[in-house]
Amino acid sequence: MGARLHLPAVASTLLAVALGILTLLPHIALGKPTEEESAGSSPLLQRAKRSWVWNQFFVLEEYTGLEPLYIGKLHSDMDKGDGSIKYILMGEGAGTTFTIDDSTGDIHAIQRLDREVRAQYVLRAQARNRLTDRPLEPESQFIVKIQDINDNEPRFLDGPYQASVPEMSNIGTSVIQLTATDADDPTYGNSARVVYSILEGQPYFSVDAKTGMVRVSLADMDRETRENYTVVIQAKDMGGQLGGLAGTTTINITLSDVNDNPPMFDQRLYQMSIPESASVGSVVGRIWAKDRDIGVNAEMKYSIIDGDGRDTFDISTDPTNLFGIITVKKPLDFEGKPSYTLKVEGANTNLDPAFRHRGPFKDVTIVHVSVEDVDEPPLFDSPAYYIELPEDAEIGTVVKMVSARDPDAANNTVRYSIERSSDPEKYFYIEITSGSLMTVRSLDREKIGWHNITVLAMEMNNPTQIASSSVVVKILDVNDNPPSLTHYLEAYVCENAKAGQLIQTVTALDSDEPLGGQHFYYSLTPEAANNPNFTLRDNQDNTAWILTRRGGWSQQDQTVFYLPISISDGEQPVQTSTSTLTIRVCSCDHEGNVMSCNAEAYSLPASLSRGALIAILACIFVLLVMILLMLSLRTHRKKPYLCDEEENVHENIVRYDDEGGGEEDTEAFDIAAMWNPREAHHHLGKMRQDMLPEIESLSRYVPQACVMGGGGDSNVHGYVLAKLLEADVDPCAPPYDSLQTYAYEGEGSIAESLSSLQSGTSNTDHEYDYLNDWGPRFKKLAEMYGVLETNNPPMW
Repeated sequence: MGARLHLPAVASTLLAVALGILTLLPHIALGKPTEEESAGSSPLLQRAKRSWVWNQFFVLEEYTGLEPLYIGKLHSDMDKGDGSIKYILMGEGAGTTFTIDDSTGDIHAIQRLDREVRAQYVLRAQARNRLTDRPLEPESQFIVKIQDINDNEPRFLDGPYQASVPEMSNIGTSVIQLTATDADDPTYGNSARVVYSILEGQPYFSVDAKTGMVRVSLADMDRETRENYTVVIQAKDMGGQLGGLAGTTTINITLSDVNDNPPMFDQRLYQMSIPESASVGSVVGRIWAKDRDIGVNAEMKYSIIDGDGRDTFDISTDPTNLFGIITVKKPLDFEGKPSYTLKVEGANTNLDPAFRHRGPFKDVTIVHVSVEDVDEPPLFDSPAYYIELPEDAEIGTVVKMVSARDPDAANNTVRYSIERSSDPEKYFYIEITSGSLMTVRSLDREKIGWHNITVLAMEMNNPTQIASSSVVVKILDVNDNPPSLTHYLEAYVCENAKAGQLIQTVTALDSDEPLGGQHFYYSLTPEAANNPNFTLRDNQDNTAWILTRRGGWSQQDQTVFYLPISISDGEQPVQTSTSTLTIRVCSCDHEGNVMSCNAEAYSLPASLSRGALIAILACIFVLLVMILLMLSLRTHRKKPYLCDEEENVHENIVRYDDEGGGEEDTEAFDIAAMWNPREAHHHLGKMRQDMLPEIESLSRYVPQACVMGGGGDSNVHGYVLAKLLEADVDPCAPPYDSLQTYAYEGEGSIAESLSSLQSGTSNTDHEYDYLNDWGPRFKKLAEMYGVLETNNPPMW
């Protein structure tokens, strides 16, 4: 079988070359037998000679004709031309890209072929009997290769490009590497051979024709003059020959900054001003040493290198590291210094050693700062005062002389006052013009130990200008408080206590705080010093012991003792106080634990029912009613009855020690006012309005004058004289004679009537033993009637 190749006229020259090559290649291409042939063949059969042969087909890409492109013809030696053989094409693109005439074996391309899309197609062909569909030839494989033509221009896949190069770079400095790609076959001809050239960007930049490296071609390019450049690069295939295809791209090249320019102040002299009231840290102004460079190359550091304001002002760089900020370092005073001069230097912080020859990279300027005068508040000579003052300082004592002045040149008058919230109880006063701080109330360290006073100073001409200062007053301690027992003490002594036994340790408390510490002295009061029951021992350590003097204690004899204790401190002036210790006689067990401190101790059940509680309360109520009834009957039985008017006049005894004035003297004293004040008749014109009856006068202890000759009148006379003596020695009594009205007796008195007047019996027939049951108030009266018990126990 032969291979017939019909090519277009444009490829006639290539056909002869292809045919010559084909003659040198093997002429037999065996196909794989079918499964049927393999199954039916005998192992003794020899391999038959192939009946048809063909090689590769070549076709140019990008055919643009109207008719299908004829590629080649398949023909079998068994084909007699009678149409009994059918040609079949299989493989890549069969039926879609390539078709075959099943009768003649002609192969055509029905689609446009592009080598850059697919460079070759692998196809399989077979000849079959049209009637039986039996294969007449083994299946064979052949390749259709697409022949390249120069139909693709070079392309810069990543363009446009961005690049940068430092300014002032030398000639030949690399900027960017460019690479253009050509889709044509680099192994066939010059279709993919690319040459680079620069179309725009000269004379600043150039490009290497073979490598595509863009380089600097002009020396000393200055960013401050021109920063951005646009360069157009062309890539052309066919080695740059005429007729080659070309592609271009753009490069935006930026000159990066280097520190090649020194900074420079735009002013040789800056004028600034600030009020004297500006606080420390206030901004005075801003200066700028301009630098044509940018970024880190323009960053500055400012410093004050000279001038009379170096200690008063400071300079720092703002967050952008470009500007210098001048601030106040110390308080300003227009009256002290109205202006300052500063010499300021600004220098680059990032230097490039390659450009040091362009330096120095710093500059100097002068800053003049004027201080503006403002109306300032008064100024105290001290921001705070500390004073120590004893608590016994007299009212009006000058504590401190504060002083404030107007710092302005006007020197206005200053007035002083106290901020009331700092002295709410008004212990102090300040003189408005002199500033003398003095006390106006008594001080008490134990109440307020510290006074923190705020003194205000105000200008007379401008009340809004106010200054303040703190005056701290520490109140020093003075021994002005007597000591006392730490707390109310109630001790007990057991009935089985022996003589010399410790029953209580007492301590004292003093609100004063002496520097050397407290030291207390204990003793019994003089009236209790020699009592036979207890004694006190001072331990000299601010404590004292209460000891028994005897044994044999009994609740039936006496249940309570009162022991007065005198306590004094050791500071001058010595302060002394007396406290009473209550000592109860208690029943104790063998270990000294208290069992009962009552003469008749009893205990109620832990719990009572409601009925039992009501019964107890009813019994108590009945008992109270019976007691009240008995007292009422006893009162009516002992109540003296007044006789008629004649007896009343008969027993009105008036005694004179000297001659008097007749009837006028009989009105000087009416004894009826003593035994029955309700019978006393007072004239409205003579009634004293400043004296009220002294209800509890009988409870006082009055020394009884001894009156001889005992009788009812003598006792009354002595009692009146005793009350007169009491009135004479009483410093609170009025300084003029007045009628003394004493506690009522008889009707309305718990003692009923004790007078013998209008009594039906004599003193000897009347019993006054019940006076002992009335308590200490009627002790003196019981002594007068001779019924005082002589065996009363002592109080301590």
